[in-house]
Amino acid sequence: MSRQRAHRPKPAGPCPRTSPSQKQDQDQDRLVGRAEAAVRLSGTDPRLALSEARAVLELAPRAEPAGPYGEAASVALRASALAARELGDLELAEERLREAAGAARGHPRRVAQARMSLVTVRAQLGDPEGGLRLAGLAERDLTGTDLARLDVQRSVALMLLGRHAEAARHCDRAISRLDEDPLFQAGALLNRGLAHVYLERYGTAEADLARCARIARRAGLDHLVMLAEGNLPFVAARRGDIAAAFTRYRAAEETLFGFPERLAAMRTDFAEALVAAQLPGEARTLLEQAVPELVAAQAHAAIPGARLLLAQAALLSGDARLAGATARTAHAELAAQGRTAWLPLATEVVLRARLAETTGRPQDGLTPPAGGSAPGAPRTPGTRETPSARETPGAEETPSAEGTPGAPETAGARETARAWGTLSAEEPPGTQEEPGSQEAPGDGLIAELVSCADELAACGWHAASSALRLTAAAAAVRLGALGPAREQLRITAATAKRPLVRWHAVALRHHLDGDLARALAAAARGIEAARPGSGADAGSGGDAAPQAGTGRPAGGAAAEDARAPVRDAELRAHAARPAEDLAAFGLRIAIDRARRTGDAWIVLEWSERWRAVVRGAPPFPPPGRAGAGLLVELVRRGDELFAVTADAGGCALRTLGSYQAAVEATTRVRYGLRRRVLRDAGHPAGADDEAVALELSALDRRLLSGPGTLASPGSPGRSSPGRSSPGWGAAGPVTIVPTGALGTLPWPMLPSLRGRPVSVAADAARWFAPAPGPPVGDPLVLSVAGPGLDHAAAEAAMVVAAHPRARRVGATRAEVLRALERADVLHVAAHGLFSPRGPMLSHITLDDGPLMAYDLLTARRMPRLVVLSACDAGMAHAPVDGAALGLAGTFLDRGAACVVAGVVPVRDDEAPAVMTLFHRLLAEGRSPAEALAAASAKSAVPGFVCFGDGRLAPG
Repeated sequence: MSRQRAHRPKPAGPCPRTSPSQKQDQDQDRLVGRAEAAVRLSGTDPRLALSEARAVLELAPRAEPAGPYGEAASVALRASALAARELGDLELAEERLREAAGAARGHPRRVAQARMSLVTVRAQLGDPEGGLRLAGLAERDLTGTDLARLDVQRSVALMLLGRHAEAARHCDRAISRLDEDPLFQAGALLNRGLAHVYLERYGTAEADLARCARIARRAGLDHLVMLAEGNLPFVAARRGDIAAAFTRYRAAEETLFGFPERLAAMRTDFAEALVAAQLPGEARTLLEQAVPELVAAQAHAAIPGARLLLAQAALLSGDARLAGATARTAHAELAAQGRTAWLPLATEVVLRARLAETTGRPQDGLTPPAGGSAPGAPRTPGTRETPSARETPGAEETPSAEGTPGAPETAGARETARAWGTLSAEEPPGTQEEPGSQEAPGDGLIAELVSCADELAACGWHAASSALRLTAAAAAVRLGALGPAREQLRITAATAKRPLVRWHAVALRHHLDGDLARALAAAARGIEAARPGSGADAGSGGDAAPQAGTGRPAGGAAAEDARAPVRDAELRAHAARPAEDLAAFGLRIAIDRARRTGDAWIVLEWSERWRAVVRGAPPFPPPGRAGAGLLVELVRRGDELFAVTADAGGCALRTLGSYQAAVEATTRVRYGLRRRVLRDAGHPAGADDEAVALELSALDRRLLSGPGTLASPGSPGRSSPGRSSPGWGAAGPVTIVPTGALGTLPWPMLPSLRGRPVSVAADAARWFAPAPGPPVGDPLVLSVAGPGLDHAAAEAAMVVAAHPRARRVGATRAEVLRALERADVLHVAAHGLFSPRGPMLSHITLDDGPLMAYDLLTARRMPRLVVLSACDAGMAHAPVDGAALGLAGTFLDRGAACVVAGVVPVRDDEAPAVMTLFHRLLAEGRSPAEALAAASAKSAVPGFVCFGDGRLAPG
């Protein structure tokens, strides 16, 4: 049986065939789709995107850019450009985007898309204005989602120009329209978050960065995750949380390892915040790594900003020569990029560097503009304050006059110059210039300072402008040009936005008028205004400080500031640093008054007023409230060094001579001790001992054993003659409050202090307070032995044996941080390293790596007594008097009452001897200062110092 065939109907006409034009259209559509896929791929896998784009270009003939394959070629070229940008080749990206625009003739939307992508590339190549012009051209032919993408691109150029509020508005408009495009939505959140940082809206900024990271992580956009998390250290530092900033920086550095350009950009961001926080050493360390990496990556937009930050850090560090040279290079680069708004910032650093070299004084008055320091890449632009109209100063009410009613103290022009730092108070007015002073700045430099201040104000850098006007006024006074000085002070009082700066101008005007009482009252108000959370500007009585605008953009961070964390030592120093010149001004007047009237309390009051602001404490207690033992507080006026001594018998002021000479002698002592301890080959130890002994004796005569420094201030011939001397004699406790680099001197080794209980403190607050009582029961003593030391384990075991309630803990960062929160006494025997250029990078070596000074900022509790048996662990850098940054200073600032630490290298085989005696005496009930004095004398091991309150009763 045969099978029947299936029926196939015949076609009614000829078979349909694809025409050549239809086939070309289909090929074109396929290639365009493949090229668009490469564009999307550029954000997640730029190398694969580059390969796909090349494949499309091989299939799409480009002989005729306006031909049928022009659209596919344009999109593929744009994909190639975006991949090149992600891989760090901005110049190739620009070349490909221009080719993409040319290939898309006849396709205006594709031309506009190429121009849209070119906006960011041109901005990052240093032409943000050109980028904005391209955005204007592209906008005409874009619609829908592409317009939202253009807003994101435009925000990059706006931030480079310091127009952060505009940038945030463009991102606001774009974010809700980009739900289907995670790449651009995450980018918009990243850019808006950074704009909020510069607008001081820190909580909102962190929320945007966190949301950016979440979206990017879900979409596989690892590079955007890295950028979002890499900016968290910057946000934390800008909002004042240095502990979190360093922790986040360490994590971000590990994440960005292998991406040198992004790592350099993150380092620049963090360095900018550190410059603003007056931590120039740490900032300079980062910038010296970042600038060469940015140059190698050809990140042209970021390079001048990073250089300018490096110049600012160098100037704040006292390196005027490097600051000037680096700022001039940054100025040339900014000018070449047409970024005129930034040029006055570079000019300011150049002029301050010249002034520092002329006067021989570092220009610490450098004030990075509020909200930012320098221009850079989209992650490193500076902030322009919102310009506001000038306001006329309010009426000034006279504070209560000191001295004879109706007869205010006066000062002539020469005395005015002395208080502004020109003359030495050692000689009467009109006799001689200050010893060691350099040539006064000339008229030309003063005119340049004023011109630069005008340019800064015109470009919106109002905080920097006001600070520079004060500098110009001081320079004019040194030159004797009182008229120009008064004019600059008038402008500053009328236009400055910060209460501190306005009070500074008012105080200087009163001093020029010869009214010292009102000058001191205004200076006191200005210093109080520097205190975080102070309401000094709203008080009544005294001068009514001129009221100006806040200088913050609308919708700023007032509410967020109220929720900000308590400032750590570095941030308090940052808040107070702008007031340092004003404090020095008040101290100079106080010294002059004390030398005329014999009232040394006013000098101590002014010194402690300043230190109280730095430590964030209540103001100085009223004169007459003395502590136990003898207080010796050192103060300086320019290069003049003074000692204020106080006890229950009164208060006295003594001139000690040159501060710089004392610092140089301290350096020689430290060098000699280092040679003795390290025992350089071929150098007899006896020669070192003799040299150190001679230097110590000379310093002792200069600082302590001269006419009556360690005698009771109430003895005949001293101030407060009606008081009786407590008779401490040569054995009583002494509290030393050093100034500047004299904090690194091993004070207990001075002949006049040997065998006496000596405490070295950053201020006199603990001396005025009652001695702390002992804890209830036996103290918990924990000891740690670090790696790499032959005798550390034996020393830690000895500590445990010396106390009834003691035990060892592991030498890991986590265990030591936990021990800090449990122990009454913590003893650490380990290698220590002090970082002079970055004190918060000082560390103790543990088994799992270094315990950094900034790690201590996270501890919720500190032991009452910390013993650091480690080299240089007591070394500290004091950016301002009252703030000692480093290991010992950080322990004290976080709540430890006393820290025993070395200020010179300690031999591993010598440390156990002194520490055995110290802990034995401590266990017997001696105070740390008493125990250290006796142990050092008996063991003959030098270099350990008792910091903080050595009267502490540990058990």
